Amino acid sequence: MSQRMFESCIDACHLCANACDHCAVSCLAEADVARMARCIAVDVDCAQICRLAAGFMARGSESAAAVCRACVDACNACADECARHAMQHCQDCALACRRCADACRRMAAAVPLSRQRHGATVPAAAPSH
Repeated sequence: MSQRMFESCIDACHLCANACDHCAVSCLAEADVARMARCIAVDVDCAQICRLAAGFMARGSESAAAVCRACVDACNACADECARHAMQHCQDCALACRRCADACRRMAAAVPLSRQRHGATVPAAAPSH
């Protein structure tokens, strides 16, 4: 798989990661930071898996679809949490997360099953002496 095939999903992942970073930092500036703790935590998790997914796709990794399926879950959790808060940075983040989840869902579905590694294991390399 080439990076070009994944370009729109990679872009959505980068945009989502940036929105999550902005949301987390903005939540830290809120008057009641403790109330925003879960939002901050899911923002950080989501940003990290979005960047991971983008990297897997950029490399054309055979594990990209599996990582993108995990990214869908993280994006949905972040979107749900951010949508609970009225602040604009949370609403913007929720939107970016939903867009990313949709892009990752489409990407994972488009990858032929022969390219996915559902539970397959790769034998460890024999030690060289």
